[in-house]
Amino acid sequence: MPHDLALSVVPNSIDGAPALRRFVVNLFYGYGYNAYRQENKDRADDLLVRAEVSHWLTQARATLSGRESDYRRNHFRMPTRENPFPDSSAVEKAQSYVRAQQAIEAVEVAVRNAPVPENDRVWQRHRNEGDLLARLTEADMDVAQCAAQFLREVSQEPFDPDQVMAALAPVRAALEARSTLLSALG
Repeated sequence: MPHDLALSVVPNSIDGAPALRRFVVNLFYGYGYNAYRQENKDRADDLLVRAEVSHWLTQARATLSGRESDYRRNHFRMPTRENPFPDSSAVEKAQSYVRAQQAIEAVEVAVRNAPVPENDRVWQRHRNEGDLLARLTEADMDVAQCAAQFLREVSQEPFDPDQVMAALAPVRAALEARSTLLSALG
């Protein structure tokens, strides 16, 4: 009984608030999520940066897809009785466009599906989530910088699809550094 008395003496500021105010307070605090906490902003920023990087990689892939279509249109002629098959060098070049697009798609999927620490109450007690998310945001910015440079390179007209692997290497390295950071700190 004395324990119940101690609880009733502590004032609760929300008790006298209007219904709408109580709803808003419960919305932000009562359900365990606060949109204004820096950790939650950093988590959302992480998702936004990765969405933009994914978009840039998708643009690069679409650029190569358009160039592949142009290449096929210009180098693959209608088959004739004398030449029923396309030139083997033209087929090889077209396949290099396809491989380049697949490589870009693989990196784009890895960016989109990269892990981010969840809002877990148990882990919040054992790690400094704010520091982890701030470092993760920096790593995401490195990935974004490499992806922007890659998109710039692919968008330039004399771009050979065989150079995609070399041009994608910095994006992959930054993504790997992000994964290493997350596994080391998480």
